[in-house]
Amino acid sequence: MLIRFIYSILLILVSPFFLYSLYKKKKGKPNVGKRWKEHFGLTPKLSNIHPLWIHAVSVGEVIAVSSLIKEIKKHSPEQAILLTTTTSTGAEQAAKLNDLVEHRYMPLDFSFAINFFLKKTHPSQLLIMETELWPNTLHCVAKAGLNITVINARLSQRSADRYSKVSAIFDLLANNINKILCQHQDDAQRFIELGIAKNKIEVTGSVKFDITISQQVKKQSQQLRSTLGSTRPIWIAASTHQGEDEQILAAHREVLKVIPNTLLILVPRHPERFNTVYSLTEDAGFNVIKRSQKTEMNKTIEVYLADTMGEMLVLLGAADICFMGGSLVGNKVGGHNLLEPAAIGLPTIIGPSFFNFTDITKQLCKASATTIINNSTELGNQVIYLLTNKEQQEQQGKAALKVVEENQGAITKTLHYLQRP
Repeated sequence: MLIRFIYSILLILVSPFFLYSLYKKKKGKPNVGKRWKEHFGLTPKLSNIHPLWIHAVSVGEVIAVSSLIKEIKKHSPEQAILLTTTTSTGAEQAAKLNDLVEHRYMPLDFSFAINFFLKKTHPSQLLIMETELWPNTLHCVAKAGLNITVINARLSQRSADRYSKVSAIFDLLANNINKILCQHQDDAQRFIELGIAKNKIEVTGSVKFDITISQQVKKQSQQLRSTLGSTRPIWIAASTHQGEDEQILAAHREVLKVIPNTLLILVPRHPERFNTVYSLTEDAGFNVIKRSQKTEMNKTIEVYLADTMGEMLVLLGAADICFMGGSLVGNKVGGHNLLEPAAIGLPTIIGPSFFNFTDITKQLCKASATTIINNSTELGNQVIYLLTNKEQQEQQGKAALKVVEENQGAITKTLHYLQRP
């Protein structure tokens, strides 16, 4: 009780900064608008009672949980689903599931906000996507008598080390959780080492492996590829972060010296950086156009800046090779998920920092489907190697797809454990 009280005091102190970041207007970022009250538990009444409550913090988690939501509705069409997100970009992604779920913003981790929310929504249980754990939320939900399950749970060694230093807080979280469905055995072992009872833990695999590339996405990718140039080599740098774009552009400059007609699709991770990256690319001397401008494509274009949201699969499907961002900026980010390009059958490249996706990256490396590089020079060399060795490019792409197919089934396993008492 004392620990939670101290935590709540600290939360009061830091919440203005969090809210400023959440509500700050940025070009390309959707606004929360009048729905800001939902962050304080003042949630509009739902259409259905006792929904299954699923929390997915932002865009990536919403995309990942979408297949599970579709499968739940397929088996139980009458099951109402409440999907919460914290961010406005997550809300925008959730809107694409409007025929399957009702969306609300997740209340801040204040007891009063959570209790307001629970009284308005009356959920039947809570599923938390990955490891979005908040002390007051877990306490209030458990006190209301609801089961709490963490699905697609992952725990990096870095996060485990941090939790071990504040074991009292972690115990406060863990005691309110009924079940943790982990992506990998490594994740499960770290939870156990932190003191979670073994009977609370199962390994289901990652639901992100259960990717289905729809015919619509494939068609859109083909159309985009035709627009960009069916015969020209294309590589994509996906989910890039500040400090990384310069390195990618330096690598692309070297690629162009060897393969002059190569096109780079550059996809910044955060929409508020779209204009900054555009200016950076232009200032570096590249002929660049934005996807949103619908500018006519021609052979002189060297960089195609993807400044739209929710189109990653389409963009990946139009490329020959993928570099995954968040991996060339030291240990700030820890990489991003290689599964989407792998599911499309692309050979992948990643920087040395991928601690958030160690298991997946290692599996792909073991299958010779991805290459780890250390700097922009190695990145450029690897892109050149793959673009000039079509057979190797195809072999790595097939190996990537095979890894995905061999690991599918997490959704079925997740549903199995959710249905057990």
